[in-house]
Amino acid sequence: MSEDLAPLRRRVAAEAVGTALLVAVVVGSGIQATELSQDVGIQLLANCLATVFGLGVLIAVFGPVSGAHFNPVVTLAAHLTGRRSGDGPSLREVAAYVPAQIGGAIAGSLLANAVFGQPLLSLSTHDRSAHHLWLGEVVATAGLLLVAFGLNRTGRANLAPAVVAAFIGAAYWFTSSTSFANPAVTIGRAFTDSFAGIAPASVPAFIAAQLLGAAAGLGLLALVFGPSPRQTADEPAPITAVPAAR
Repeated sequence: MSEDLAPLRRRVAAEAVGTALLVAVVVGSGIQATELSQDVGIQLLANCLATVFGLGVLIAVFGPVSGAHFNPVVTLAAHLTGRRSGDGPSLREVAAYVPAQIGGAIAGSLLANAVFGQPLLSLSTHDRSAHHLWLGEVVATAGLLLVAFGLNRTGRANLAPAVVAAFIGAAYWFTSSTSFANPAVTIGRAFTDSFAGIAPASVPAFIAAQLLGAAAGLGLLALVFGPSPRQTADEPAPITAVPAAR
Protein backbone atom coordinates (compact mmCIF):
# COMPACT_ATOMS: atom_id res chain seq x y z
CA MET A 1 0.00 0.00 0.00
CA SER A 2 1.20 3.48 -0.75
CA GLU A 3 3.37 5.14 1.86
CA ASP A 4 1.42 8.35 1.14
CA LEU A 5 -1.44 7.01 3.25
CA ALA A 6 -1.59 7.70 6.98
CA PRO A 7 0.46 5.63 9.45
CA LEU A 8 -0.99 2.18 10.10
CA ARG A 9 -2.30 3.02 13.57
CA ARG A 10 -4.34 5.90 12.16
CA ARG A 11 -5.63 3.79 9.29
CA VAL A 12 -6.70 1.07 11.71
CA ALA A 13 -8.45 3.66 13.89
CA ALA A 14 -10.22 5.04 10.81
CA GLU A 15 -11.40 1.55 9.85
CA ALA A 16 -12.69 0.85 13.38
CA VAL A 17 -14.46 4.19 13.77
CA GLY A 18 -15.81 4.21 10.22
CA THR A 19 -17.21 0.69 10.49
CA ALA A 20 -18.72 1.46 13.89
CA LEU A 21 -20.48 4.54 12.51
CA LEU A 22 -21.67 2.60 9.46
CA VAL A 23 -23.27 -0.11 11.59
CA ALA A 24 -24.70 2.50 13.95
CA VAL A 25 -26.39 4.11 10.94
CA VAL A 26 -27.76 0.78 9.66
CA VAL A 27 -28.99 -0.47 13.02
CA GLY A 28 -30.12 2.89 14.40
CA SER A 29 -32.13 3.82 11.32
CA GLY A 30 -33.74 0.38 11.41
CA ILE A 31 -34.84 0.87 15.02
CA GLN A 32 -36.11 4.38 14.26
CA ALA A 33 -38.02 3.15 11.22
CA THR A 34 -39.87 0.47 13.17
CA GLU A 35 -40.81 3.00 15.84
CA LEU A 36 -42.23 5.44 13.29
CA SER A 37 -44.10 3.06 10.96
CA GLN A 38 -45.67 -0.38 10.94
CA ASP A 39 -45.35 -0.63 7.15
CA VAL A 40 -42.42 -2.95 6.35
CA GLY A 41 -41.88 -1.31 2.96
CA ILE A 42 -41.56 2.13 4.54
CA GLN A 43 -39.28 0.69 7.21
CA LEU A 44 -36.97 -0.74 4.57
CA LEU A 45 -37.03 2.49 2.56
CA ALA A 46 -36.09 4.57 5.60
CA ASN A 47 -33.33 2.13 6.53
CA CYS A 48 -32.06 2.15 2.94
CA LEU A 49 -31.97 5.94 2.56
CA ALA A 50 -30.17 6.46 5.87
CA THR A 51 -27.59 3.82 4.91
CA VAL A 52 -27.00 5.32 1.46
CA PHE A 53 -26.42 8.83 2.82
CA GLY A 54 -24.38 7.60 5.78
CA LEU A 55 -22.16 5.34 3.67
CA GLY A 56 -21.48 8.09 1.14
CA VAL A 57 -20.42 10.50 3.88
CA LEU A 58 -18.22 7.93 5.62
CA ILE A 59 -16.41 6.97 2.40
CA ALA A 60 -15.76 10.64 1.64
CA VAL A 61 -14.45 11.34 5.13
CA PHE A 62 -12.37 8.23 5.83
CA GLY A 63 -11.31 7.33 2.29
CA PRO A 64 -8.25 9.62 2.27
CA VAL A 65 -7.06 8.09 5.56
CA SER A 66 -7.54 4.33 5.22
CA GLY A 67 -9.24 3.74 1.88
CA ALA A 68 -12.60 3.42 3.71
CA HIS A 69 -12.80 -0.34 3.33
CA PHE A 70 -15.05 -1.01 6.38
CA ASN A 71 -15.27 -4.55 5.05
CA PRO A 72 -12.95 -7.57 5.32
CA VAL A 73 -13.74 -8.85 1.82
CA VAL A 74 -12.76 -5.48 0.35
CA THR A 75 -9.52 -5.48 2.34
CA LEU A 76 -8.70 -9.02 1.22
CA ALA A 77 -9.61 -8.21 -2.38
CA ALA A 78 -7.42 -5.10 -2.27
CA HIS A 79 -4.54 -7.26 -1.07
CA LEU A 80 -5.04 -9.86 -3.79
CA THR A 81 -5.48 -7.38 -6.65
CA GLY A 82 -2.68 -5.15 -5.41
CA ARG A 83 0.02 -7.83 -5.42
CA ARG A 84 0.78 -7.17 -9.11
CA SER A 85 0.59 -3.38 -9.00
CA GLY A 86 2.14 -2.95 -5.55
CA ASP A 87 -0.61 -0.65 -4.26
CA GLY A 88 -2.59 -3.13 -2.16
CA PRO A 89 -2.40 -3.62 1.61
CA SER A 90 0.22 -6.03 2.91
CA LEU A 91 -0.69 -9.11 4.94
CA ARG A 92 0.33 -7.19 8.06
CA GLU A 93 -2.10 -4.43 7.16
CA VAL A 94 -4.86 -6.94 6.39
CA ALA A 95 -4.27 -8.54 9.78
CA ALA A 96 -4.68 -5.14 11.41
CA TYR A 97 -7.67 -3.94 9.36
CA VAL A 98 -9.93 -6.98 9.72
CA PRO A 99 -10.11 -7.16 13.55
CA ALA A 100 -10.60 -3.39 13.65
CA GLN A 101 -13.52 -3.68 11.24
CA ILE A 102 -15.14 -6.51 13.21
CA GLY A 103 -14.64 -4.79 16.55
CA GLY A 104 -15.97 -1.53 15.15
CA ALA A 105 -19.05 -3.27 13.74
CA ILE A 106 -19.90 -4.80 17.11
CA ALA A 107 -19.35 -1.45 18.84
CA GLY A 108 -21.65 0.21 16.30
CA SER A 109 -24.50 -2.17 17.10
CA LEU A 110 -24.06 -1.67 20.82
CA LEU A 111 -24.01 2.11 20.32
CA ALA A 112 -27.24 2.06 18.31
CA ASN A 113 -28.89 -0.13 20.95
CA ALA A 114 -27.89 2.36 23.64
CA VAL A 115 -28.99 5.42 21.66
CA PHE A 116 -32.52 4.04 21.27
CA GLY A 117 -32.84 2.68 24.81
CA GLN A 118 -32.64 -0.95 23.70
CA PRO A 119 -30.88 -3.60 25.81
CA LEU A 120 -27.18 -2.89 25.28
CA LEU A 121 -26.28 -6.49 24.47
CA SER A 122 -29.17 -8.32 22.83
CA LEU A 123 -28.43 -11.05 20.33
CA SER A 124 -30.70 -11.04 17.30
CA THR A 125 -33.49 -13.56 16.87
CA HIS A 126 -34.01 -12.63 13.19
CA ASP A 127 -33.39 -15.87 11.32
CA ARG A 128 -31.99 -15.33 7.82
CA SER A 129 -31.27 -18.92 6.82
CA ALA A 130 -32.47 -19.62 3.29
CA HIS A 131 -30.82 -20.51 -0.01
CA HIS A 132 -32.24 -17.49 -1.83
CA LEU A 133 -30.82 -15.16 0.84
CA TRP A 134 -27.38 -16.72 0.44
CA LEU A 135 -27.61 -16.25 -3.32
CA GLY A 136 -28.56 -12.63 -2.69
CA GLU A 137 -25.38 -12.18 -0.67
CA VAL A 138 -23.26 -13.72 -3.44
CA VAL A 139 -24.77 -11.30 -5.97
CA ALA A 140 -24.50 -8.26 -3.70
CA THR A 141 -20.88 -8.88 -2.74
CA ALA A 142 -19.80 -9.65 -6.29
CA GLY A 143 -21.47 -6.47 -7.50
CA LEU A 144 -19.89 -4.38 -4.75
CA LEU A 145 -16.37 -5.47 -5.63
CA LEU A 146 -16.97 -5.06 -9.35
CA VAL A 147 -18.25 -1.51 -8.84
CA ALA A 148 -15.67 -0.37 -6.28
CA PHE A 149 -12.61 -1.86 -7.94
CA GLY A 150 -13.91 -1.01 -11.39
CA LEU A 151 -13.88 2.65 -10.41
CA ASN A 152 -10.24 2.33 -9.39
CA ARG A 153 -9.31 0.57 -12.61
CA THR A 154 -10.80 3.37 -14.68
CA GLY A 155 -9.28 6.18 -12.62
CA ARG A 156 -12.59 7.34 -11.19
CA ALA A 157 -12.15 6.44 -7.51
CA ASN A 158 -13.19 10.00 -6.66
CA LEU A 159 -16.75 8.98 -7.56
CA ALA A 160 -16.77 6.18 -4.98
CA PRO A 161 -18.78 7.98 -2.25
CA ALA A 162 -21.72 8.48 -4.60
CA VAL A 163 -21.42 5.40 -6.82
CA VAL A 164 -20.76 2.77 -4.13
CA ALA A 165 -23.47 4.19 -1.88
CA ALA A 166 -25.88 4.19 -4.84
CA PHE A 167 -25.10 0.56 -5.60
CA ILE A 168 -25.75 -0.46 -2.00
CA GLY A 169 -29.02 1.46 -2.04
CA ALA A 170 -30.09 -0.36 -5.19
CA ALA A 171 -28.95 -3.72 -3.79
CA TYR A 172 -31.20 -3.19 -0.77
CA TRP A 173 -34.08 -3.68 -3.17
CA PHE A 174 -32.87 -6.04 -5.89
CA THR A 175 -31.39 -8.69 -3.57
CA SER A 176 -33.47 -10.89 -1.28
CA SER A 177 -30.98 -10.48 1.57
CA THR A 178 -31.08 -6.64 1.44
CA SER A 179 -27.34 -6.69 0.68
CA PHE A 180 -25.24 -7.13 3.79
CA ALA A 181 -22.19 -7.86 1.54
CA ASN A 182 -19.83 -7.43 4.49
CA PRO A 183 -18.64 -10.05 7.00
CA ALA A 184 -17.78 -7.49 9.69
CA VAL A 185 -21.17 -5.80 9.45
CA THR A 186 -22.88 -9.20 9.42
CA ILE A 187 -21.16 -10.11 12.69
CA GLY A 188 -21.95 -6.72 14.19
CA ARG A 189 -25.63 -6.95 13.30
CA ALA A 190 -25.93 -10.18 15.29
CA PHE A 191 -25.61 -8.04 18.43
CA THR A 192 -28.94 -6.24 18.05
CA ASP A 193 -32.40 -7.77 18.26
CA SER A 194 -33.89 -5.18 15.97
CA PHE A 195 -35.01 -4.63 12.37
CA ALA A 196 -31.46 -4.86 10.99
CA GLY A 197 -30.38 -7.82 13.10
CA ILE A 198 -29.35 -11.29 12.02
CA ALA A 199 -29.46 -14.34 14.27
CA PRO A 200 -25.97 -15.60 15.22
CA ALA A 201 -26.81 -19.01 13.73
CA SER A 202 -27.39 -17.34 10.34
CA VAL A 203 -24.04 -15.52 10.33
CA PRO A 204 -21.67 -18.31 9.13
CA ALA A 205 -23.66 -19.07 5.97
CA PHE A 206 -23.94 -15.36 5.16
CA ILE A 207 -20.19 -14.92 5.50
CA ALA A 208 -19.53 -18.00 3.36
CA ALA A 209 -21.82 -16.55 0.67
CA GLN A 210 -20.03 -13.21 0.87
CA LEU A 211 -16.64 -14.86 0.41
CA LEU A 212 -18.00 -16.76 -2.59
CA GLY A 213 -19.37 -13.51 -3.93
CA ALA A 214 -16.00 -11.83 -3.45
CA ALA A 215 -14.33 -14.53 -5.54
CA ALA A 216 -16.98 -14.11 -8.22
CA GLY A 217 -16.55 -10.34 -8.13
CA LEU A 218 -12.79 -10.58 -8.63
CA GLY A 219 -13.37 -12.98 -11.52
CA LEU A 220 -15.78 -10.52 -13.14
CA LEU A 221 -13.33 -7.69 -12.53
CA ALA A 222 -10.59 -9.55 -14.43
CA LEU A 223 -13.03 -10.51 -17.18
CA VAL A 224 -14.28 -6.96 -17.73
CA PHE A 225 -11.20 -4.86 -16.96
CA GLY A 226 -8.36 -7.34 -17.41
CA PRO A 227 -5.70 -8.27 -14.84
CA SER A 228 -4.19 -5.68 -12.53
CA PRO A 229 -1.35 -3.84 -14.25
CA ARG A 230 2.15 -4.50 -12.95
CA GLN A 231 3.92 -1.60 -11.31
CA THR A 232 7.18 -0.63 -13.00
CA ALA A 233 10.30 0.03 -10.95
CA ASP A 234 10.21 3.78 -11.56
CA GLU A 235 6.44 4.18 -11.14
CA PRO A 236 5.24 5.10 -7.64
CA ALA A 237 2.35 3.11 -6.22
CA PRO A 238 -0.91 5.07 -6.37
CA ILE A 239 -3.10 5.66 -3.36
CA THR A 240 -5.88 3.08 -3.41
CA ALA A 241 -9.12 4.11 -1.77
CA VAL A 242 -11.47 1.18 -2.25
CA PRO A 243 -14.67 1.66 -0.27
CA ALA A 244 -16.94 -1.01 1.13
CA ALA A 245 -20.53 -1.84 1.85
CA ARG A 246 -22.70 -1.88 4.87
